[in-house]
Amino acid sequence: MTALGNRPHPDLPPLEFIECATEPVVWQHLDAGEVDLAILDGEAVPAGGMGIARQMGDELYEGPPSIVVTGRPQDAWLASWSRADAVVSRPIDPFHLAETVIDVLRGVVAGAAR
Repeated sequence: MTALGNRPHPDLPPLEFIECATEPVVWQHLDAGEVDLAILDGEAVPAGGMGIARQMGDELYEGPPSIVVTGRPQDAWLASWSRADAVVSRPIDPFHLAETVIDVLRGVVAGAAR
């Protein structure tokens, strides 16, 4: 959240963050339509962000895009299974994270304008 601030790019609307500690709470927010972009921890237990991202794609009609954070760059191939829109690895480079979020959100904005 610190890396992104409340507005990572002037062309995008301000961000509001929702932190969730458990999978059921994540699904409550997703089901309520309160999430425009999900940034998920691929290393979380017991329900990892990769599994949640894949389930989002399978179960949500027009669900939000997702970014999965992996434990190391070598795990990007594994994150591809999740069908997330993007992958960022630890240690998190704040500039790379911001660029990734901006790119993913612009894709959403561009898709909505069509």
